[in-house]
Amino acid sequence: MKYIDLRSDTVTEPTQRMREAMMDAIVGDDVYEDDPTMKELEEYAANLVGKEAALFVPSGTFANQLAIFTWCNRGDEVILPHDCHVVMHEVGAASVIAGVQLRSMPAINGQMNPQMVKEAIREDDIHYPETGLICMENAYSDGTVLPLEHMQEIYAIAKAHDIPVHLDGARVFNAATALKVDAKDILRYTDSVMFCLSKGLCAPVGSILAGSKEFIAKARKKRKLLGGGMRQVGMLGAAGLIALKEMRLRLIEDHDNAKYLAEELDKIQGIEVIKDALDINMVFFKITDERLEAQLTEENFFKNGIKINPAEGGLMRFVCHYYINKSDIDKVLGVINEMRRY
Repeated sequence: MKYIDLRSDTVTEPTQRMREAMMDAIVGDDVYEDDPTMKELEEYAANLVGKEAALFVPSGTFANQLAIFTWCNRGDEVILPHDCHVVMHEVGAASVIAGVQLRSMPAINGQMNPQMVKEAIREDDIHYPETGLICMENAYSDGTVLPLEHMQEIYAIAKAHDIPVHLDGARVFNAATALKVDAKDILRYTDSVMFCLSKGLCAPVGSILAGSKEFIAKARKKRKLLGGGMRQVGMLGAAGLIALKEMRLRLIEDHDNAKYLAEELDKIQGIEVIKDALDINMVFFKITDERLEAQLTEENFFKNGIKINPAEGGLMRFVCHYYINKSDIDKVLGVINEMRRY
């Protein structure tokens, strides 16, 4: 049975074009830097986002943690939004791998107060840790996008204090699509960036860490230390090239489908869509009717051929992606309306 999977855009499978490219990929030992397909991907990725060099890693979490590990010394402090992915969904890895302290700042839709960021930067004092890094996230995991003006302001503060800035850009091409800018326009306000080849871009595995040549050279060695040095990885690189050359260009379709889903969901009595979190391919909503809430369960959706995640923090989230079309959305809406009758 084919399920309509709204849990995340991480559930996407490689396209037929990717599968064929993977089968035909020319490969080599990437630890020796002998894999031509992977070298092509890394060069293309770096040029695409306006950085000197790039490095393929297994996942977004790996890339974020590798960035922290590369930028920081043990005992350093990292300034970042209180509910960003690094804080909320990366298993406390920064304390285990890099041995750093996270100084999480209050944020609204991922935007930290610039004055608070400035005040949080540590002075030279025997009692204080060093501020080793500032992190931002764009697009944000709550479905919103950071304005370029905000990123520019945080970056200026960081540069005034000689502190590097890393961007968790897992969905940076969604952010670029929403802002109607090139990804380079976002990433000029960063010293390093991570972005995923999977999720909405449909590659089966992998993320890219990009930055200066010096930074990536250090990160490459630390990637090996973490067990991320891989061998004939060009098969994954072939899929990644299609993700970046083709799949990023169609993300507007997912955004449009999410807006359609949000508009129709908001018409259903007992559902309140979070309207200020509709920048990308995600729809967040509250269920305000207890009787409807009792019906909208994972089990009931699954019985109807739909996969969802349970509510988190009182909010439910549906995510559109390459394998969700308008007819799928109409079916989901029909199932919800049918549940309302009980």
